[in-house]
Amino acid sequence: MRPLPNRVGPSLRRRFVALAAGLALLTPGVAAAQTDPLAPTGRWSANTRGAAPVPPMGWNSWNAFYSDIDEEKIMASATILVDTGLAARGYRHVNIDDGWWLKRRQSDGRMVIRTDNFPSAIVGPGDQTSFRPLTDRLHAMGLRAGIYSDIGRNSCGQVYTPNFANQPEGTVAEREVGLHGHVDQDIRLYFAEWGFDLIKVDGCGIRGLAADTDHVRQDHYREFPPLIDMNALGRTDIAAVQALYEEVGQALHDHNPDGDYLFSVCLWGSSNVRAWGKNLGNLSRTSDDITPQWTRMLTNLDTVSTRALYAGPGSWNDPDMLFVGSGDFDAAHMTEARSHFALWAILNAPLIIGYDLRKATPEQIALFGNPGLVALNQDPAGHQAVPAYQSSELQIFVKTLADGDKGVAIFNRGLAAIETQLSARHLKFRDDAEVSLTDLWTGERQTFTGETAFRLEPRQTLVFRASGARALPDGLYVSEVPGDVNPAEDGVTTPQHDPAIHRGVIGWQGTRGSGEHPQYGGFGGAQADRSPFGEPLRIAGTRFDSGIGALANSRLEVRNHGYARLTARVGIDDSAVSRERPVTFLIYGDGRLLARSEPQAFGAAPQALDVDIRDVAILEMVVRAEGEAVAALPVVWGDAALLR
Repeated sequence: MRPLPNRVGPSLRRRFVALAAGLALLTPGVAAAQTDPLAPTGRWSANTRGAAPVPPMGWNSWNAFYSDIDEEKIMASATILVDTGLAARGYRHVNIDDGWWLKRRQSDGRMVIRTDNFPSAIVGPGDQTSFRPLTDRLHAMGLRAGIYSDIGRNSCGQVYTPNFANQPEGTVAEREVGLHGHVDQDIRLYFAEWGFDLIKVDGCGIRGLAADTDHVRQDHYREFPPLIDMNALGRTDIAAVQALYEEVGQALHDHNPDGDYLFSVCLWGSSNVRAWGKNLGNLSRTSDDITPQWTRMLTNLDTVSTRALYAGPGSWNDPDMLFVGSGDFDAAHMTEARSHFALWAILNAPLIIGYDLRKATPEQIALFGNPGLVALNQDPAGHQAVPAYQSSELQIFVKTLADGDKGVAIFNRGLAAIETQLSARHLKFRDDAEVSLTDLWTGERQTFTGETAFRLEPRQTLVFRASGARALPDGLYVSEVPGDVNPAEDGVTTPQHDPAIHRGVIGWQGTRGSGEHPQYGGFGGAQADRSPFGEPLRIAGTRFDSGIGALANSRLEVRNHGYARLTARVGIDDSAVSRERPVTFLIYGDGRLLARSEPQAFGAAPQALDVDIRDVAILEMVVRAEGEAVAALPVVWGDAALLR
């Protein structure tokens, strides 16, 4: 077991140790995995707590109002969701972001609501306040209520936007409104007493209050030695950050015995959250805040576009809220607005509107409610779209749907029109059989065989629902069902920032300094249909259009929904730089060894594996490197398939 960091409180330390000990007694495989992360556990370890079988949908106050919020704005937005039919489409979460709090009462640590802005919160004399009247009103409308906090002692608004409205008031101690030191108390208050259904937990309070900051030097807030450095994973205390969020996760479980809650982990892609956020939260932010600029949308898009294996039912990649309605996505830029919305929809991002709905045009309301795109996002199979084609100008994303159809989005990222070809092979359909496409913008239908051509205008996205004859008629490639794959151990030994993500000018910084640098942790994680570093999958010159690219010393969990066989052709990827040590591929079923390859050296021909998986619920695909740990050695599960 990894030692707990010294900054973690004693109550959390005791809870973590007791929980680990209990799991070891109940599940022997878990005990083995504590010393050997590649040992099979026979269980699914990605998050299943909370209530997120599909990506959440709703509205959040931040993009529309920042911290200048009040009860009238919240209820007006809720009413519009209902009256326009958006709530009936699924937009049911109404989330109150930063700006609701007045102070933390020092007599008992209880949070006090800013009643000047939320008059219904006055429920007793003095500073006795409650959000229960507001959440009851939302629930009576068929909606759900969300609230905001921070994992530190102070909020993002206090740390980074102190000139914004509705900052906490009072002494230094009274203005410590974050969860730190009050996790169990606050979560009990917000959920058991006030009736909230979702909490978004930021991390600014453990990031921006070092001893040399103006806030600390001027005695605005107490120092909190930073646990996060957005520009240096090596200076980030990943274990400490994870432990703090685990404490919140446990409190949510404790105070929601029916499991009906959502936990939004907001760490902006820092702290190696890619690797562990999926095991803890229902939403995991992959990027810094979105802004209403096209290039910033590209940045946030890129932080999720190749992370399909790190999301699925129960826990979703979150590239931040929709900015449809503002800036480059306003009513005069509906091409950009449609692209933004379509990409979020097909990549299974939470569809959280961030616009003042009182100003929304009928065309914008229709975009939010587009039935075909909402259906893509809410498809019960929960498979995030996988890039079938990637370039700096054009991307094609393909998503496997529960009924066997495919969703496909063709996206022109650039500033010039482009001619593109969509092929049956992009969809993993037979190229000698007819493919049917339904345009989700217009409803028009067309068919093609082999491939078809489209012209896309700048920044345009075409979106279709496709049906056809499968290239693999008796099953599915594992890469087609990323929501059923969990990289329990992805082989990344030294977390690094991802250099492939678009780096646009950040609006709140401008062009000060030397430019934008790689910032988002997650380089080298497992990928569908390409290597961990984005190259095509190849073993000894043999290319695989389908498969899973991972690193040596990885363990992938795969849920089996009644398939009879797992087949694959395995070996070391041709892009490997380290070539000295062979690797062994192993397949386990419910903790039992089913197959083991011969040791595979670099340049060896692909080795075929064919395993009977009838009556197996959880498969584990493991790759072990011989000898000492090998960093960044890419391996291939070529044509990995689940067959009837």
